[in-house]
Amino acid sequence: MKKIILSMIKFYRKYISPLKKPCCRFYPTCSQYAMDAISKYGILKGGCMSIIRIFRCNPFSEGGYDPVK
Repeated sequence: MKKIILSMIKFYRKYISPLKKPCCRFYPTCSQYAMDAISKYGILKGGCMSIIRIFRCNPFSEGGYDPVK
């Protein structure tokens, strides 16, 4: 299941993300963060961390460097 989720994120990064203008407020990008979090912590915890990160990526957030801890 983990490989399927990571494959879906890779598909997004390769085919969908280039169609959008760059707008990520964080480094690494949210998709890279999701890949790192899921690889390190698994689908459940890494997925929750990724969802929280996506919700933090909004116009009211300063953004900046935010690696997976």
